[in-house]
Amino acid sequence: MADSRDILVTSALPYANGSLHLGHLLETIQTDIWVRFQKAQQHNCLYVCADDAHGTAIMLKAEQQGITPEQLIEKIRSEHMADLDGFLVEFNNYHSTHSEENREISAEIYTRLRDNGHIASREISQLFDPEKEIFLADRYVKGTCPKCKAEDQYGDNCEVCSATYSPRDLINPFSTISGATPVEKQSTHFFFKLPEFQDMLKEWTTSGTLQPQIANKLGEWLEAGLQEWDISRDAPYFGFEIPGEPGKYFYVWLDAPIGYMASFKHYCDNNNVNFDDYWGKEATSELYHFIGKDIINFHGLFWPAMLESSGFRTPTAVYAHGFLTVNGAKMSKSRGTFITARTYLDHLDPEYLRYYFAAKLTSQVDDIDLNLEDFIARVNSDLVGKVVNIASRSAKFITKGNDGMMADTLHNPALFEHAVAKGSEIAAYYASREYSKAMREIMAIADATNEYFDSCEPWKLAKTEGKEQAVIDVASQCINLFKLIVTYLKPVLPNTAAKAAAFLNAPLDWPTDQQPLLSHQINKFKPLMTRVDKDKVDAMVDAQAKALAKEQKAASKNKPKTKTASSIEPLAAEISFDDFIKTDLRVAKIVKAEHVEGAKKLLKLTLDIGLDDTRQVFSGIKSQYQPEDLEGRLTVMVANLAPRKMKFGLSEGMVLAAADGNGIYLLEPHSGATPGLRVT
Repeated sequence: MADSRDILVTSALPYANGSLHLGHLLETIQTDIWVRFQKAQQHNCLYVCADDAHGTAIMLKAEQQGITPEQLIEKIRSEHMADLDGFLVEFNNYHSTHSEENREISAEIYTRLRDNGHIASREISQLFDPEKEIFLADRYVKGTCPKCKAEDQYGDNCEVCSATYSPRDLINPFSTISGATPVEKQSTHFFFKLPEFQDMLKEWTTSGTLQPQIANKLGEWLEAGLQEWDISRDAPYFGFEIPGEPGKYFYVWLDAPIGYMASFKHYCDNNNVNFDDYWGKEATSELYHFIGKDIINFHGLFWPAMLESSGFRTPTAVYAHGFLTVNGAKMSKSRGTFITARTYLDHLDPEYLRYYFAAKLTSQVDDIDLNLEDFIARVNSDLVGKVVNIASRSAKFITKGNDGMMADTLHNPALFEHAVAKGSEIAAYYASREYSKAMREIMAIADATNEYFDSCEPWKLAKTEGKEQAVIDVASQCINLFKLIVTYLKPVLPNTAAKAAAFLNAPLDWPTDQQPLLSHQINKFKPLMTRVDKDKVDAMVDAQAKALAKEQKAASKNKPKTKTASSIEPLAAEISFDDFIKTDLRVAKIVKAEHVEGAKKLLKLTLDIGLDDTRQVFSGIKSQYQPEDLEGRLTVMVANLAPRKMKFGLSEGMVLAAADGNGIYLLEPHSGATPGLRVT
């Protein structure tokens, strides 16, 4: 085609230390639908991706499993590719960041950044695990919060009081890798001079390459001022060594986006494609990244600045999407809302999920919810009850006694032409990633077709002598509309479209073939899709819960014990009786307990202390208790503690609990105590 475009598309690289879950599939399905649509429009659209295969986490997991990092990432890559293939995600190339192509391009880009004066080096102080002999990122350090004294908090922020701090500020810090007490150690690190690209990034982020919400967020960061970006890590580290710097490795986030280029380079070398036509500074092709909103700082700031300095083109656009929630809650293993790709595929048809995501996705950055009851109802209603139903009840009137031969004219040309005309609107929605609007328009055509079928009552005509041709005319009209509907759905439902094409004995090409099938012979209809079985959905959820319980049990056995001089915390400074009596301790009944979205350790408790109003308290006891197990139980709370504004809401007191390295133990009064009694 004269207006055919050259397009390269990527989606974010899954990390190679674990299985894919449905949150990953939200992105790859969104991307795959867009790519399939572009191909249907006769554009040259290529889709590449790779596993993100570097970093400390992968090195440690390989060690835990007793295999090499290379063995681990290859095992995970094979699993990822099988899962993505199971969900009908069609890549031109799926590679790994641990590849020679990525090593070469990463070294080339770094060298250009360095030679252009955009790399700095300086000594920094970090916490170091003396037992494992490894520098510790914040997430590998835990301890007691220096502000509220909550235990088992991560090295950068407290989930109980929301305080932020340096890991050096933690009380009794320990390495989550070995349990040892970390020490401070100096090391030379290398930094990318991101602030020097302030003006370039202000222009780039407001040029239409980003969604407005994302551009505004990055604008806030730009106004606050950019910081130099630490791009190096010390040995031992699984990754690429920095050229000319023995023992220094590229931080995983430097070579991860370069993995897009490396995967495409691997494709080019095996398919006689010119790499520079897509990544060169003067490339006229289009380049699109589909990513989650949580990594927009890397793709919207660091990545374009690196490309600019190293002489490569920047993306045409970066499309960010929101998170996936399940039944209204953020995906969480502890909440039972975490479902892996493989567990889904073991129980359900991948096209169910592809359609449900399409029916929810827009061009915005909002989170979308996979409500399992709505999932069942929508798929059964739309795909089975509307779309497939058109073919199943129309085909029998053509194949029975007429050998599958369709009518030679359209019974209702206006209805067909209206559906054809809708194609341009539906195409525009696909192109702009407004899939939910496209699905609504397609289902509106399906509704109109079913209404037409019902109004013509072919089942009655079939019983009336002399109306044989009228029956075939009505059924043929519906089959032609079905052909359009499935053609429009083909980017979302490629398997169903292939089955429909076999049934119709005709290709489903869009937009080149939108002519009706006249005097055309169709094949005998075979079921294209079955209804979603609620029992299978329940079985999927149950299977995932059992798998996660097994995984968590195994993980708890491998959890390192903290290595302190004594397991008993020293007594606090002595206080007087007058100080103690100021604390008003009351028996409280837990009337409601809830998970806190975004908090790893908190539960929100609603407490009855015998007054007119209940109290709301946030407590860091989530690792030990399920909300449903707490409701109705008695505990003790500090009732006169001043309310504290936290990240997740107002906490109006504190419940009493004891804790050690093995767990948290909520204090409970003896039976007979009632809400409101003072503890003395």
